[in-house]
Amino acid sequence: MLRGKVCVITGGALGIGRCLTREFSKAGARVAFVDINNQAGKENEEYIKRNGGQVIFFHGDISEEKTLKEFADLVIKQYGKVDCLINNACVNRGGILDPCSYDDFNYVLRLGITAPYMLAQLFLPYFSEQACIVNISSSRAFMSQPNTESYTAAKGGIAALTHALAVSLAGKVRVNSIAPGWIDTGEYYAEDYMPQHSEADIMQHPSKRIGDPMDIARAVMFLCDERNSFINGENITIDGGMTKLMIYTGDYGWEYRPK
Repeated sequence: MLRGKVCVITGGALGIGRCLTREFSKAGARVAFVDINNQAGKENEEYIKRNGGQVIFFHGDISEEKTLKEFADLVIKQYGKVDCLINNACVNRGGILDPCSYDDFNYVLRLGITAPYMLAQLFLPYFSEQACIVNISSSRAFMSQPNTESYTAAKGGIAALTHALAVSLAGKVRVNSIAPGWIDTGEYYAEDYMPQHSEADIMQHPSKRIGDPMDIARAVMFLCDERNSFINGENITIDGGMTKLMIYTGDYGWEYRPK
C-alpha cells in the first residue's frame, strides 16, 4: 500500500529515523528526509539508492524556519505531493538540575514541536487524499526520570499537538502519534553493533525484551495505511508494557532505599 507514496521523515539520518527511511523505501515509497548530521544523512541516502530506492536528503537544522521552508520546497519540487509526514526529530538537552538554559530549552521545543507544526502548515496544500501525519512522541510524555524536562516537554507537546491537528485537519489529513519506550537503536548507528543488555534490562519489561526500531517502523507503516483510517488523533505507546507495570518497594526484587 506504500508503493509510489511520498514519505517525508525528519531526523532520518540515524536511529529510528534511519530505520524508517529504509523500511519505507523497501516498501516502494519515495522518501525525503532531513537531518542536521550531513555525513550520516549522505551515507543513508547512498545506502537507500544502492538498494534501488528513490530518496532525497536535505541537510539542515529544522529548528530554523528557513530550513523548514527550503526542505518543503525541495520535496514539492521533486515529488509534487506528500502522502506521509513522519515527525521524528528531537534531542534531549537535560533539565532543571543542570540547569538546561533558556536557549537550549527553547531549541528542543522548536525542534520537537514547532517544526512538526510548521511542516504540517507548509505541506497542507500538497497533502494527497488519504494523507497522514505520524508524530513520534515518547513514553517520557507520560512518565519521567529526573533532569529530562527539555525532552519530556517536547514529547508531551507533540502528543498534544497530535490530537489538535487531527481535529483541525479532519477530512483532510489523519494525524496520530507513537510513543516509544526503550528502543535499542544501536544497529542504526554502527553496523558492527552488539547489544549488551543485562538480564534485568530484559526482564523488567512485561514483554521480556527491549524494543527494536522495527517495532516502531511497523507501527508507523500501520498508521500510514489508509485501510486503518478510522484511527485518528490517537497515541499508541510501544514500550513492552513498561508504563503499565506498577512497582512498589518489595516488588520484582526492587527496593527503595532512602538516602
